[in-house]
Amino acid sequence: MPDTTYADSEYEQYLVGNEPYYRNVADEVALYGAAYDARMPVMLKGPTGCGKSRFVEHMAWKLKKPLVTVACNEDMTASDLVGRFLLDINGTRWQDGPLTVAARIGAICYLDEVVEARQDTTVVIHPLTDHRRVLPLEKKGELVTAHPDFQIVISYNPGYQSLMKDLKQSTKQRFAALDFDYPDADTEAEIVAHEGGVDSATADKLVQVAQRSRNLKGHGLDEGMSTRLLVYAAHLIQKGIAPNDACKMALVRPLTDDPDMRDTLDAAVGTYF
Repeated sequence: MPDTTYADSEYEQYLVGNEPYYRNVADEVALYGAAYDARMPVMLKGPTGCGKSRFVEHMAWKLKKPLVTVACNEDMTASDLVGRFLLDINGTRWQDGPLTVAARIGAICYLDEVVEARQDTTVVIHPLTDHRRVLPLEKKGELVTAHPDFQIVISYNPGYQSLMKDLKQSTKQRFAALDFDYPDADTEAEIVAHEGGVDSATADKLVQVAQRSRNLKGHGLDEGMSTRLLVYAAHLIQKGIAPNDACKMALVRPLTDDPDMRDTLDAAVGTYF
């Protein structure tokens, strides 16, 4: 049951209404389900646009639990997560942050790209990720005990790790971890066809273009084309844009500004379209 300080309507706004499409690739659904049953904190690791966020949405829908999502960034403070005092016409009032809301109502709290947040911000999650399952609100002088249904999930892209942007071991070792990657070609084509509304032959070609780009990772590209970008290209094609133009707009131009690399990728597009 939601915390009594929150009305049912406020609880329900965080429920995922319609089933998000997600194609189970290995055993990640079963593994996550077991972790949720144990209320174990979970870390999702994988490249950009491979389906981590969609997976969390799908699992929240499957488990019929509310989902509170936070897009982490380098300017995010601890107050942005836990809450702050605000001044309005009636005086000073406390407003819970998204982490506190999730802890109170028993939601899954998803911190997306958590390494983007400052390390002094992410440490506020530590008391929620061990046997204590509490969240101290120091400014308010309150200790929030997490609802029995509460779980915390974080994600990040290990490909962007650096000495300046990585999780501390003291944070990492509070989580179970699931590795994500782009699916095999047939599965990815199935996803692109379903999500982008194109035929299977077009989806197959888009995936082949993406695989060419992924082979260039570390050889002029930081990242290859993501499944998300393939779906964008498919949407454009479905709207009547010529495949070659759709690929340049949705796949090549977002990926790099280097003229030589663009020519290489444009040539790969031309090979299939």
